[in-house]
Amino acid sequence: MAEQIMDKMEKLVSLCKRRGFIFPSSEIYGGLSSCWDYGPLGVEMKRNIKQAWWQTIVQSRDDVVGLDTSILMHPRVWEASGHITGFSDPLVECKKCNLRFRADELKAQACTVCGSPLSEPRQFNLMFKTFMGPVEEQANIVYLRPETAQGIFVNFENVMTSTRKKLPLGIAQQGKSFRNEITTGNFIFRSREFEQMELEFFVKPGTDMEWFEYWTEARLAWYINLGIKPENLRLAPHPKEDLAHYARCCTDVEYQFPWNWGELEGIANRGDFDLKAHSKVSGKGLSYFDEESKETIVPYVIEPSAGVDRSMLAFLCDAYAEEPDKDEIRVVLHLNPRIAPVKVAILPLSKKEPLAKVSQEIYSELRGNWSVVYDDAQSIGRRYRRQDEIGTPFCVTVDFQSLEDKMVTIRERDSMVQVRVPISQLKGVLASKLCI
Repeated sequence: MAEQIMDKMEKLVSLCKRRGFIFPSSEIYGGLSSCWDYGPLGVEMKRNIKQAWWQTIVQSRDDVVGLDTSILMHPRVWEASGHITGFSDPLVECKKCNLRFRADELKAQACTVCGSPLSEPRQFNLMFKTFMGPVEEQANIVYLRPETAQGIFVNFENVMTSTRKKLPLGIAQQGKSFRNEITTGNFIFRSREFEQMELEFFVKPGTDMEWFEYWTEARLAWYINLGIKPENLRLAPHPKEDLAHYARCCTDVEYQFPWNWGELEGIANRGDFDLKAHSKVSGKGLSYFDEESKETIVPYVIEPSAGVDRSMLAFLCDAYAEEPDKDEIRVVLHLNPRIAPVKVAILPLSKKEPLAKVSQEIYSELRGNWSVVYDDAQSIGRRYRRQDEIGTPFCVTVDFQSLEDKMVTIRERDSMVQVRVPISQLKGVLASKLCI
């Protein structure tokens, strides 16, 4: 059973490279551990996931605004947040082969590779350190941000003043973060450079648990609405002893990956820790005057924090299938049309005129609305298989009969059902089927 599970993972990784979703970074130099490059299809899918999140979290709501803050921030930001002193994992090292592991992830007190004894655990800070300016000295140390959240907290007053919004108010951000993880692996699940989608939702104290429950359910529903099977998702509340120092409570949205359950997103009630911490260290008041109660308060924060890369891996794992088709097995990605990298493929039965001209005209008209590809190489069966493998929801076949009846065939990916529609109605029919 375990071999079958990992076999699926190996097939998915192979598909991702072969079809242009994800490549190992710097591969011509042997690659760089836990770093990945997104190919032509991967970058489209990743953008679609981020846009789906942004549309749900920001564009469809009146109580959330967006932000895009700098990766490099003043070092005292990380002093106030507790990252400099507390953002670490327990590290152990094999005394023989010198491999390093996270102590809290080991089941045995011996090296998992050679079986030799391990060193005593020591704390290892996960932040990447660099220097700003031409001189590498202590005064010029800065850090690559390990999360996007702190950029939101330090801009709380700027956003409240410029938008003139009232509580509750969310501030959303997407962007790269960096963590010098001790152990990485499982493809893009855990890497040292990754992208986050974070919302800091500021509320009045006393309403925080109501909003915490709301966002927990809303975030679980988002993954289901984008096609992940409900049975492969679960909510995992954190025990009190496992809570981060800032959290009043926290629940993870977990997905059943081929190797085990893994976190997709954490929803945390951070209380008023962050705004108070930055107020204390910076000397600037980060509070809110409540017009109703005529009191100055420090808002509580509910934080849904998702990983773009982990979400993409979950969508790919859930969509991947091998299905019987006559005497063969077809590989298909049952991706939701909203996140599929290509929405429609135009497939002419011949490269020759006048069929090519008609096909190109259809292609030109549709590509202004969606991500569309034009494929006229090899047999129609092989082209269908290629589009199935990359998750294209619909193929439009232009045949010689199209020249006479002005109709084309739409082939649906999941059912493989084919329907004939007039070219004049094609755009409208696809729009209704794509529902985006």
